[in-house]
Amino acid sequence: MTTPSPNTPAPRRERGHGRLWAGLAALGVTVACGGAALAWPGDDGGRPRVNDTRAGVSYAVPEGWRHDPAADRKLIGAFSSRITRSSDATPAEDATVLTGAAGRPVPSGELRRTAEGAARSNAEFFFPDAAPTLTASRRTELGGRPAHTVALDVPHDGGTARLELTVVAGDHAAFLLALAADAADSGTLADVHAVEASVAIGAP
Repeated sequence: MTTPSPNTPAPRRERGHGRLWAGLAALGVTVACGGAALAWPGDDGGRPRVNDTRAGVSYAVPEGWRHDPAADRKLIGAFSSRITRSSDATPAEDATVLTGAAGRPVPSGELRRTAEGAARSNAEFFFPDAAPTLTASRRTELGGRPAHTVALDVPHDGGTARLELTVVAGDHAAFLLALAADAADSGTLADVHAVEASVAIGAP
């Protein structure tokens, strides 16, 4: 995986950020080869789709979420596209989904180990002072391909945040990483799962 992992040390966030991902672009270098664009196909209930050619996936954008192709170019190198959701109470994002290429082949037999390791490493990256709790580790499918999803609950700002990471098996493996400020927000988590369900492998 090229997400932050034990083999890919990541810079730590400064202490004191109130939001999970305030200023994601400030965490790393600009991506030189962006590959995500917004399209409006006729399915997914008329919702727009992000076509992430770098990760090799496409996925629907839920209502209330937004995709900014210009912001994708400022993501750290592990990520190639991002959608965000803001609540009514604050303009700051309270949830985000990021996608990217795993960087190496991931055989089906390595899915669980790879996903659990990458999820914990990302939790350390985004929440460096918190101890995550494993809440789910399950075999699944994305875009008809074998995948594995890991969910972690993480203490954050007096509450509990949720990190959910799915790795898709294959020679050109991809991943989806979801961060939600409130692990008990069933609406946001339903949106995240809708994004996962809408994934197509091999972005047009």
